[in-house]
Amino acid sequence: MDIGQALIDFIKNTGWLNFEWRQLVMICISFILLYLAVKKGFEPLLLVPIAFGMMLANIPLGDVMKAPVYEAVSSLPVLKEVGGLLYYMYQGDHLGIFPPLIFMGIGAMTDFGPLIANPKTLLLGAAAQLGVFITFWGALMLNDVVPGVYFTPGQAASIGIIGGADGPTAIYLATKLAPELLGPIAVAAYSYMALVPVIIPPVARLFTTKKERMIRMAQLKPVSKRTKILFPIISTIVVSLFVPAATPLIGMLMLGNLFRECGVTDRLSDTAQNAMINIVTILLGVSVGATANGNVFLTAQTLSIFALGIVAFAVSAAGGVWIGKLMNVFLKQKINPLIGAAGVSAVPMAARVVHKMGQEEDPTNWLLMHAMGPNVAGVIGTATAAGILLTLFG
Repeated sequence: MDIGQALIDFIKNTGWLNFEWRQLVMICISFILLYLAVKKGFEPLLLVPIAFGMMLANIPLGDVMKAPVYEAVSSLPVLKEVGGLLYYMYQGDHLGIFPPLIFMGIGAMTDFGPLIANPKTLLLGAAAQLGVFITFWGALMLNDVVPGVYFTPGQAASIGIIGGADGPTAIYLATKLAPELLGPIAVAAYSYMALVPVIIPPVARLFTTKKERMIRMAQLKPVSKRTKILFPIISTIVVSLFVPAATPLIGMLMLGNLFRECGVTDRLSDTAQNAMINIVTILLGVSVGATANGNVFLTAQTLSIFALGIVAFAVSAAGGVWIGKLMNVFLKQKINPLIGAAGVSAVPMAARVVHKMGQEEDPTNWLLMHAMGPNVAGVIGTATAAGILLTLFG
């Protein structure tokens, strides 16, 4: 045995000698995301697994996303080489399993009381879907403007849903309409969700006056237990009948909420909002990050997705504010238009950001529960918008 040659072969097969510049760029991006998560506290539960998955996928020869290899034996496929670890994790995204499970956990953690107590805020959540449809058309318009960029209607719809600030919904729609773009769409959606505290404040301030930001809203009326139990059942039936394609997301969201509110499934509620959603978040986050491979990620099309995503997010936040201002023209009891910016689906982060903005103007103004109304309405709105787009282009 030639020890010297074996040593040379070993060195040649290390990752150090097989780096490509794209992989280096993506690893550096993963470091930036880790910094934002750990040092700045930007949604660490999402960014840490996503960034680490991104780093793993771009380590040369790591093959964590390698697909399994099959060969035909007697006309039957036989496994020849096992795929990478994260490839199998990724199937939960690819098959549309993880997003509805995340929705079940969100439902179990969500109190729809503020929305039920003030149904008008449903309009704010609906208005915050403006960015979804504006960006859909914007993506199609880029086909004639940017060289090397072409989006089909299904791809444009998947990009537009980023504006809902709802990572699971973005993944769910992309797997149905644009699986080839799932990586950049998912990373963009989750990255912008994590940057809610950075994106919403300048947009909300731009379209509101100091006087509007200081509006104090009347205390919400209490909601009965019976109403809270009936809400997820009725909502599932109504939304699913109007938009059947949204049934998996809306159904799991409302099932989780029913676990929470019915009072006889405490163990199921606890599991859904803690153990289950934490496990699925790890699997989904790492596998989503692993789709960000430098060899296919750094293209004009992918960069366009990130640019369109930030536009979608900003327009969605602005849409809620605009409708809030419009509603005040007709309402005797004014609403603080800041809460319209919470109409995106990032629950409860968007509501907390809006509450903090209100307290910067008036420390005694408590907007959190008011902002939760449009915030949870945004979850329903984005899932419904995804169902509409899936019906149109699926």
